[in-house]
Amino acid sequence: MSDAVQFMALPFLACTVLPGLLVYLGLHVVQREIVFVDLALAQVAALGSCVSVLLGHDPCAWQTYAWSFGFTLVGAGILAVLRPRDRRVPQEAVIGIVYVLAAAAAIVVLNYTVHGAEELRRMLVGEIILVKPVELFVMFGVFAAVAVAHYLFRKPLLALSFGPQPPRHVVGWDFLFYVLFGIVVTCFVHIGGVLLTFCYLVIPAVVSRLLAASLRAQICAGWLFVAMGSAAGLGVSYVADWPSGAAIVCALGFALVIVVVYKRVIRRI
Repeated sequence: MSDAVQFMALPFLACTVLPGLLVYLGLHVVQREIVFVDLALAQVAALGSCVSVLLGHDPCAWQTYAWSFGFTLVGAGILAVLRPRDRRVPQEAVIGIVYVLAAAAAIVVLNYTVHGAEELRRMLVGEIILVKPVELFVMFGVFAAVAVAHYLFRKPLLALSFGPQPPRHVVGWDFLFYVLFGIVVTCFVHIGGVLLTFCYLVIPAVVSRLLAASLRAQICAGWLFVAMGSAAGLGVSYVADWPSGAAIVCALGFALVIVVVYKRVIRRI
């Protein structure tokens, strides 16, 4: 039993502490109705990792993180500059195009690597069960820095998503939001994969908006939901020998169904 606790300690920390910032960012993207921006930037970050692997770097090497962040930075610039001004072209359409192009390019790049199929699987579901202490320590520092930046620029960034009027210089603040968002996504997608990153950003935000009214209460509710769902998913993955990322996604999805049923059926009785 003690061996199991030691083995699962780091993945448990990664799945319960780090997603707190993802919940907050997820509330931004859900409020702005750009839900798939996280999936698009996660895929762009994964494309950078694929290019790095093609060039001969280890998936966990600093060069891979650098390539991944570089691609994410370009993706953030594209999404900020191409912010549609014509309502006939919704921003989700632009985001979807970015995602599809990044996914297709990643498949093409991995076709030229020795372990392309394995890299594609890792890109989608990640290997959070194998997270290393140094990776976790670095990500704590990066996430803390991004949280501080959001606090320092909270007025324009909150106005961008939640305010009645957007701030001045929308493109500039949009770019900053996407860059900070991209930093978080770049870090987490390396251990969690594209699917788990998307799950942590969207599902808790949806649940918290169903359960709470204020932004602060939504963040707390979302984080508590993530912690409980992640613990359940990790437990099932360990006992049943399932892929940890996929197990957590299924656990959070199942919990979302329970919350929706509670809100729409049980609570009305």
